[in-house]
Amino acid sequence: MSVMTKPAAATPKRGRKLPGWAIGMLGVAGAIALLSTTSYLTNFPQLTSSGTTQTAVRLALPILLAGLGGLWAERAGVVNIGLEGMMIMGTWGAAWAGYQWGPWAALVSAMVFGALGGLLHAIATVTFGVNHIVSGVAINLLGAGVTKYLSTLLFFPVSHNPRESPPVPKFDTYSAAGLTDWLATLENEQRVVLSDVAGILRGLLTGVSPLTMIAILLVPASYLVLWKTRFGLRLRSCGENPWAAESLGVNVYVHKYIAVIASGALAGIGGAALVLNPGQPGYLEGQTGGRGFIGLAAMIFGNWRPGGLLGGAALFGYADGLQLRSGGETVLALLYGAVILLGVLVILQLVRRKWFAAAFGIAAAVVLYFLYYSLDEIPSELTSYAPHMVTLVVLAVASQRLRMPAADGVVYRRG
Repeated sequence: MSVMTKPAAATPKRGRKLPGWAIGMLGVAGAIALLSTTSYLTNFPQLTSSGTTQTAVRLALPILLAGLGGLWAERAGVVNIGLEGMMIMGTWGAAWAGYQWGPWAALVSAMVFGALGGLLHAIATVTFGVNHIVSGVAINLLGAGVTKYLSTLLFFPVSHNPRESPPVPKFDTYSAAGLTDWLATLENEQRVVLSDVAGILRGLLTGVSPLTMIAILLVPASYLVLWKTRFGLRLRSCGENPWAAESLGVNVYVHKYIAVIASGALAGIGGAALVLNPGQPGYLEGQTGGRGFIGLAAMIFGNWRPGGLLGGAALFGYADGLQLRSGGETVLALLYGAVILLGVLVILQLVRRKWFAAAFGIAAAVVLYFLYYSLDEIPSELTSYAPHMVTLVVLAVASQRLRMPAADGVVYRRG
């Protein structure tokens, strides 16, 4: 007697997923197309001008470096709310060494001071098991208090102002002279899309400092170390399941210490980026302006990955640079761009038959267009908070697709 078996159902083949770099390039192309369309329809070429792009790059650097610091710590399972305090320590360290020995000494000193803040955070959270949020808040308060005391002690006799340092020498900057001249000609011709791309490229290739190159290179370097090396695999395992990592022979304490100290060093370099910015004379009390927290938001927006973090830092830096360069009228033009973006998203939701999301998008687009139509410009009191408002909106939109490390913020005890 034979037994008849039912043939197994064929498994449907899924399409091959695009690699991360391809998705990133598509995102860049979409952003340029959106800005170009908005610039043309609103007659605000400042949206894609080389000056705006250059300012945005300089303002995005501290956010990017702080976000990389948060990435290293949280991939090892340690929440680092103290990035702001470590950046503050980095600004003071950069100014103290920079005005005496130059920009390279400023960079090294900022790294050391930030790493000291990371070491304190590691001792509190990893060794003594202090709540990560409580320790981070304490680091923020400590960084602000210590630097205020040190600036009064050491900067006041030189600059006669306890809230700022003497002028700090900056890095020399470099530009691709022949290429940027050609791009400037193309930008001034005001051709649709072509001049917009030329303006953005010119801004990226003009006035580039060694610190800018280092910050950009740290993004792929962090990816290669954390995702393509044995050390990186062990470090990330400490953030997913430290007890499983311990059972396989990983020294969890050592890897967490390395990650948090590296996190502080990166945040300190972010502080140096503020001091060495050509638009700043040197150290100023309160000059971080919450960028450590914005860097943390950029890391969350990037889903705890370096490529996404780079996009988030670029977004926040662009919002900050636009309001500094152009004021309320150009920021108002972004509302028109947001209406266009919402229109595209509504079409996608209708195709997917997600009626509630489409209706919500239509309502939001109507409100934004009403604001754009009824206002002449956004008040300066609001434009100065553009990066913070962008942070809130982006996190609200991106919150549904995020996945943090499983053991992030968990207090680990061996055994």
